[in-house]
Amino acid sequence: MVNPQKYAAELIGTFWLTLGGCGSAVLAAAFPELGIGFLGVSLAFGLTVLTMAYAIGHVSGCHLNPAVTVGLAAGGRFPTSEILPYIVAQVLGAVLGALVLYVIASGAPGFDAAGSGFASNGYGAHSPGGYSMGAAFMAEVVLTAFFLFIIMGATHGRAPVGFAPIAIGLGLTLIHLISIPITNTSVNPARSTGPALFAGGWALGQLWMFWIAPLIGGAAGGILYRWISPQPEEPVVGGVRSPG
Repeated sequence: MVNPQKYAAELIGTFWLTLGGCGSAVLAAAFPELGIGFLGVSLAFGLTVLTMAYAIGHVSGCHLNPAVTVGLAAGGRFPTSEILPYIVAQVLGAVLGALVLYVIASGAPGFDAAGSGFASNGYGAHSPGGYSMGAAFMAEVVLTAFFLFIIMGATHGRAPVGFAPIAIGLGLTLIHLISIPITNTSVNPARSTGPALFAGGWALGQLWMFWIAPLIGGAAGGILYRWISPQPEEPVVGGVRSPG
């Protein structure tokens, strides 16, 4: 049975992640004198997931990320028939979030989405630290795998109830603290797609990596956790346990 509310929840949640996380990078990271820097951007991404997990976890599971959806399916926590509609909703939400951010950012004098990169992910010359394609690919695979590992564990049937969003949000914060210098941190193909559409050029040319690497990592993390841990005692869809 089609449930449009859960797809709408994924769209809204991914919109918030893109606007909040990428918005912090574009608008506030290097703001004159009081910029929030890497730490602030890392916290912003973590807080978007934490807040949305409490808000919509009971509706859609709060995936907000094609790699999470694929990883949960690989881990036996999500039906494969729902993968495509979830991903479509997530990408649409990220594009809309990037659009709103673009309109806001364009209000500042001298704004140039292509020149600034618009919080896009990159490697080589477009990595914040100049990291190679191989290093960037490894980082995205491994960090996305651990993100799924955290999600699977925090939402396990035997895990403390109600704390999963905190662990997941802090996990994403830690991932950003590690990898912003490497790739500007993706671990989320939808988040990467939204800004890349507005930056264009190299951002679109390198977007393939930020789909392939997170999807591989997500599936690997889901499979690994499924192997080391018994199945949960009750159904889990994503950020929180399913109702009923």
